[in-house]
Amino acid sequence: MKKTRLSTYAELSYDKFISYMEWMVNRGFLKESDGEVSVLEEGVETYNRLVEWILKYVGKLKFSRRRF
Repeated sequence: MKKTRLSTYAELSYDKFISYMEWMVNRGFLKESDGEVSVLEEGVETYNRLVEWILKYVGKLKFSRRRF
């Protein structure tokens, strides 16, 4: 997918998106080639681990429902 479209979907300014994208490329999560960005296997695995962690720890949180 093109970088401009990704930054729009992410609702980030293009400059901020490029900063995050470069961070992910440098860590082997994404690959950029000819203006196209793709997710590498390490990125998919890391995303899946993050989702599992959120579901395990954050998903179990219960918030009290107070009436104001």
